[in-house]
Amino acid sequence: MDLPLLWFLLIAVLWTGYLALEGFDFGVGMLLRPFARDERERRVMLRTIGPVWDGNEVWLLTAGGATFAAFPEWYATMFSGMYLPLFIILIALIVRICALEWRAKINDPTWRDRWDWGLTFSSWIPSILWGVAFANLVQGMEIEVVDGSHQLTGGLLSLLTPFTLLGGLVTLGLFLTHGAIFTALKTAGPIHERAVTLAYRLAAPSAVVSLVWVLWAQFSYSENSFSLIPAVVAAASLIGVVVATRLEREGWAFALHMLAIVGAVAFIFCAMFPNVMRSSLDPAASLTIADAAATQATLTVMSVVALIFVPIVLAYQAWTYWVFRKRVWAGDIVGDEGLHPKQERSFEATGSASG
Repeated sequence: MDLPLLWFLLIAVLWTGYLALEGFDFGVGMLLRPFARDERERRVMLRTIGPVWDGNEVWLLTAGGATFAAFPEWYATMFSGMYLPLFIILIALIVRICALEWRAKINDPTWRDRWDWGLTFSSWIPSILWGVAFANLVQGMEIEVVDGSHQLTGGLLSLLTPFTLLGGLVTLGLFLTHGAIFTALKTAGPIHERAVTLAYRLAAPSAVVSLVWVLWAQFSYSENSFSLIPAVVAAASLIGVVVATRLEREGWAFALHMLAIVGAVAFIFCAMFPNVMRSSLDPAASLTIADAAATQATLTVMSVVALIFVPIVLAYQAWTYWVFRKRVWAGDIVGDEGLHPKQERSFEATGSASG
């Protein structure tokens, strides 16, 4: 296997890890305000993702860094042409991090409500836009070769088509279902029972939307017949999720839903192959794996580094999930958290006086 193809596969694996793991983080965030009934339930939901959400985001950073180093022209073309949507995603991710880190710092309902709504909206926005972005990679974009370089010449509206908008609904539905199943898996008591019911209600509509999009993509845009293999895996897994949630087997439901997301991301990269960005204007202007790849020396060094450090990162993240594998009970939530506003002002006054 040549190194450009190897790194195309590795980047597909990194995006798979990000969407499969960060997907339930987004789902929990989207459900925080609509689903949780009070402060105690919101704290329960946040505790389910508290130990792992920042580790899950490492997959995104690694995927972006690997794309920049292994396929610099892919990175440049995609980020320049999709600058505004990716910038919106970045802002949403920053707000989301602030909400997760800061909501518990001050014991004030208004303070917490603002950050809770910030977390909710900053989870909905990327959940839709990631689907739109990946659907564009499958559909193809208005790419032309200008002065020897590939440039995305279409504006923002060219990225919004019925197919790509349906792709946004696919990731939205998948992440919502993923979050509901994860909440059911990691909690106990009344919130667990309601999460099981919600997961069952979300599973079937999400599966239908996903299957419609996959069939549309396969028969209208995919250049390969082998992309049907991950599509079938994803479809079978989603059907299994519906059955597992109906039987209230959240462990099996979560495993099958993870497999469905893995199959869906694999389908996207198989449908793209051998391109990293397909031109909807002129097939000759498509950016292929070979065209976008960095030098052989760069890819060789990256391969050695990845061989050493990727297993370490995977082992550490697996250990984290094992340590925090137990369910969260509402009864574990005792007392308030964070400084009272009066205490905060007292500390500020003390600091000013001593300064």
